[in-house]
Amino acid sequence: MYIIIVGGGKVGYYLARTLINEGHEVLVIEQNPQKCERIADELGTVVLRGDGCEASTLAEAGASRADMLIAVTGDDEDNLVACQVAKVRFKVPRTIARINNPKNERIFKRLGIDVTVSATNVILEHIEHEVPTHPLTRLLELRDLGLEIIEVRIPPTSPVVGKRLADVKLPSPSVLAAVISRGRGALIPNADTVFQANDEVLAVVSPEVEAEFRRVLTGA
Repeated sequence: MYIIIVGGGKVGYYLARTLINEGHEVLVIEQNPQKCERIADELGTVVLRGDGCEASTLAEAGASRADMLIAVTGDDEDNLVACQVAKVRFKVPRTIARINNPKNERIFKRLGIDVTVSATNVILEHIEHEVPTHPLTRLLELRDLGLEIIEVRIPPTSPVVGKRLADVKLPSPSVLAAVISRGRGALIPNADTVFQANDEVLAVVSPEVEAEFRRVLTGA
């Protein structure tokens, strides 16, 4: 697989080294001459000095035959532009962008970037797994359908604790897929399902009603 990496900092360098060791053909695009020299000294002739956001640089890098482009600079805008140029101009089938500001993740996805990686979100996910204090976790975005699969933890203070599903008015469109309880296991909910404290609720919702869905089930 031929992989172009835009950004030769620490992330780009270690990513390139790992991919080369796995047998992939790799080219790193980096503007800083010192970083280019370091990569060349340690990894060989796998670095091109230039701006990975420019079509001329990507053309020189052979982007038209690349299987993947990974943009890992420290600038979100540069990562977005590099991926868009690669995908639109050179038809690179797979683009991955590093995101430094988690607020930009949805924008990147809407603009067609295949995969986004946010270090902040990755760390938060680990924290939430170890210390589940965050009542709402977005598991998956169904972009093409305009829906999201989310998980909501019902805190003991929630107004729905002890109530049947039929007696709780949930915003529309939303559908409960499962209720996971420590005492009852995993349930497919029906009208008579009673919510208990610390239940985990899996649901499919529209992004527009996500906040209201959270408010109804958590009281927050």
